[in-house]
Order: sequence, then structure tokens, then C-alpha cells
Amino acid sequence: QVQLVESGGGLVQAGGSLRLSCVASGSTFSRNVMGWFRQAPGKQRELVATMSSGGSTIYADSVKGRFTISRDNAKSTVYLQMGSLKPEDTAVYYCKLYQLPAGINYWGKGTLVTVSS
Repeated sequence: QVQLVESGGGLVQAGGSLRLSCVASGSTFSRNVMGWFRQAPGKQRELVATMSSGGSTIYADSVKGRFTISRDNAKSTVYLQMGSLKPEDTAVYYCKLYQLPAGINYWGKGTLVTVSS
């Protein structure tokens, strides 16, 4: 029932910026922990950033100071603002929703971000 749809990926030059969006449906968005993960070719999926329902955030060290996660509960949308992009940021970025009170993770299909040098 829960559906997540990411958008905003694409090709960008190193040093540029992109904003990813994830729209959630089928859940009470404001109760959920939202997060962004990414997976580069040949690597494990890794945490990029999360935001709790109360606004607490966690960032991977590799993106700290460059990326910002935010959420708009009225729009059931979570964003990832990415700046100072590097080629090593190239990956498929996935939106995740942790549904409360059931305690279930849901994943989007991903959106590809490619950073050229």
C-alpha cells in the first residue's frame, strides 16, 4: 500500500547541485522516519541522510556539509538538496520510509544521479 516515488536525478557537472524529491502515499507521512540511501556500482547500499518525525537528522560523513535533508509533511514529501557534487556521489539514490507504529521499511525504486568531472 505504501508507495514512494523519487524524482530529480540526472546528469550534473562536478561542483553543481541537484535536489531530489520523494513523494509518499498510503501512509501517515508525519509519523514516519524518512531517509535517503544510495548505491554505487559494485558497492553496498549506504545511508546518506535520515530525518525523524521530530526533525532530528543523521548524515553520512561523506556528505556532511554538502547535502541537506528536509521534509514537508503537508506535501508528504522528503527532499535531498545536494551541493558541491563530486564524481564519487554518482549512484542510484533511494528513498526510504519507516512506517510507524508497524515498524516496516518501504523503499522507492530509485533515481540515478550521475556527476561528471
